[in-house]
Amino acid sequence: MKKFFLTLLAAVTSMTLVSCSDVKNIEEGTKEEPIKIIAAHNQTSSESPYQAGLLKFKEVAEEKSDGRIEVEVHAGTIGTEEPELVQKLVVGAADVVLVSPGFMTRTGIPEFDFFALHYLFESYEHWEQVVDGDIGQEFAETVNEKSDNDFKMLGYWSAGARHYYGKKPIEEMSDLNGMTIRTQTSGVVSDFWEQTGAIPTSVSWGELYQALQQNVVDSSENSYPYFVQQNHHTTKNGKYISETAHDYTTRFLLANGNRFDEYPEEIQDILMQAAEASVEAEREAVLAQDEEYKEIAIEDGAEVNQMDTSEMEEVAKPIQDGLAEELDMTETLEKIRSMREE
Repeated sequence: MKKFFLTLLAAVTSMTLVSCSDVKNIEEGTKEEPIKIIAAHNQTSSESPYQAGLLKFKEVAEEKSDGRIEVEVHAGTIGTEEPELVQKLVVGAADVVLVSPGFMTRTGIPEFDFFALHYLFESYEHWEQVVDGDIGQEFAETVNEKSDNDFKMLGYWSAGARHYYGKKPIEEMSDLNGMTIRTQTSGVVSDFWEQTGAIPTSVSWGELYQALQQNVVDSSENSYPYFVQQNHHTTKNGKYISETAHDYTTRFLLANGNRFDEYPEEIQDILMQAAEASVEAEREAVLAQDEEYKEIAIEDGAEVNQMDTSEMEEVAKPIQDGLAEELDMTETLEKIRSMREE
């Protein structure tokens, strides 16, 4: 069995597999039975931009295939944790999944962590220019090659600009000293928050509302659509939102390349068209909801403040430089920096 597969299974041995319908014989499927595609993300809200993206994927795939493709969309119903979704993708219990950089580094491809770097992008437009250009294409090829085709990049989704929210507003970086913050507890993300003076703390997404309400953690960070839909802003330790925009987030829409290659070329083309449509729909939903849910948070009593992030950006730079050197991606980092607006 491949070393890569063993590495992934070792990372998620505690997860329980949920079976789903196997893909029918490909040739039979194109003639008689529809090819069933299981597409999943980990957000449980029906209003999530992720849901909008996968529903568009379903719509386009089924329409353009005249029913030869049948897509079943799961919003947290086959896993609310990303390790579960990736495990299902590799072993065949899911066909398309949405994942973040943080977990994917544990699958044996450290390059994923590059897109988890804070203050790598200065704006949404900057992020889009990078992922939709040569850098995004080169990264997709690297992922496919290093995973032995277990992962095929179908598209880059966004989860918006992530901000701090907590029990008090932050006006400057020193306000974070000693504050516990729900975020990743290893890798470049935790390195960043530790350098700001905060204490990275692990809390599952499904338990975060209670953790904020009961003072288990002082704060968290995410983009407006995600934390407002979960009512985190109404908790004791979620009321104050400081717009740090520390991460213009990247999410990866992945398929298993080995199974994808087994489909007839026409079916592959349709799935790629569906993926492109999903990218557009999901990004539009993120941008629309970002402003919408900010207003909802304010109406519900949350307090929002702007802050000078220059000190935090300076903290991020050596972390960026160190990871880029480690991954032999210094040239890529410099290219991204050169694409910033002057």
